[in-house]
Amino acid sequence: MIKEKIKQAVEILKEKNIDVWVTFVRESTTIPDPSLEMVVGTSCTWQTAYIITSKGETIAIAGSLDVANLKSKGYYKEIIGYVQSIKEPLLEILKRIDPKTIAINYSTNTVIADGLTHGMWLQLMSYLDGTPYKDRIISSEPVIAALCGRKSPTELKLMKAAIVETLKIFDKVTHYIKPGKTEQDVANFILKEVKKIGVETAWDKEYCPSVFTGPESAGAHAGPTNRKIEGGHILNIDFGVKMNGYTSDLQRTWYIRRKGELTVPKEVTLGFNTIIEAIQLAAKALKPGVMGCEMDDIARNHITSKGYAEYPHALGHQIGRIAHDGGGLLCPRWERYGKLPYEKVEESQVYTLEPRLTVEGYGVATVEEMVVVTKDGCKFLSKSQKKIYLV
Repeated sequence: MIKEKIKQAVEILKEKNIDVWVTFVRESTTIPDPSLEMVVGTSCTWQTAYIITSKGETIAIAGSLDVANLKSKGYYKEIIGYVQSIKEPLLEILKRIDPKTIAINYSTNTVIADGLTHGMWLQLMSYLDGTPYKDRIISSEPVIAALCGRKSPTELKLMKAAIVETLKIFDKVTHYIKPGKTEQDVANFILKEVKKIGVETAWDKEYCPSVFTGPESAGAHAGPTNRKIEGGHILNIDFGVKMNGYTSDLQRTWYIRRKGELTVPKEVTLGFNTIIEAIQLAAKALKPGVMGCEMDDIARNHITSKGYAEYPHALGHQIGRIAHDGGGLLCPRWERYGKLPYEKVEESQVYTLEPRLTVEGYGVATVEEMVVVTKDGCKFLSKSQKKIYLV
């Protein structure tokens, strides 16, 4: 997979007219750069520069004690060791390549391209003092966003496998949910299933799964509580697994019937159906070339047109090795999202679609699906929830 992503990185550099991409790190077990998992596959101790060029060169400049490990991996063709300082070999390589553009890992828009610490930035700039290369530095955001976002067939296969396991656990938890059990009980049941099949949760176990039931429940990024499930509650679970290095992220919604209640209240059905409609409308419009904010507009406007308050987050995010992956976002034009609302959707990106709304007196209705962008549209990777699950 790493060789596949390095090869892809070379093509992206050519496409973006960027000569060199440098990932500059140290003690990467303690502070890992997000890109290391894609194009390095191991850690380092001393200051290390991983260099990929648009001509296909792969060069690692590393402390002498890290050289043997890097050579054993076989990902970088040229590995240069140093003892006292990385400065001299780094400048020699830059002089040899003489790049007009040098992409390094900083970004104000997306965390996946912001792996260079401020201290390492200062160190790198001091090494480049007095050279023409200091003025040739640009952000690697367009490189990393494309590399994370454009999923290969192998990556899609791994993500589909993670989705299958997630849906199996959702099926099991449907039979476990009962009035009187708590949000924490449900979460513990799910975590036991995760352990049983030998995978990881897609994000921090403290709130993966997130379980919230009824009105006045905690927010989507909060952990499960001792709040009891009761008849008349809408119950929602936000959950995913990480398997073979790739993640899933799905949400499903249940209605807990009151004693003697045979059907779902009209208010709950209307709210749930509005969510499903919003997802389907956005999916129908999602294709290469559209802006993320345009997709968010579709779902958000549909929900508010039905009289509900707008949801306080983006319609969807990219997903891959981590739950929030890639550079693009299907989000509103809010200041907190910077330039991301205007990023254009690309083929082979995988997004979640996850609008939500509150049904007064019952709780939060939300469904989260995963879709892959195709040449002229998108395709659901997850088997869609079309009807509310009943307990």
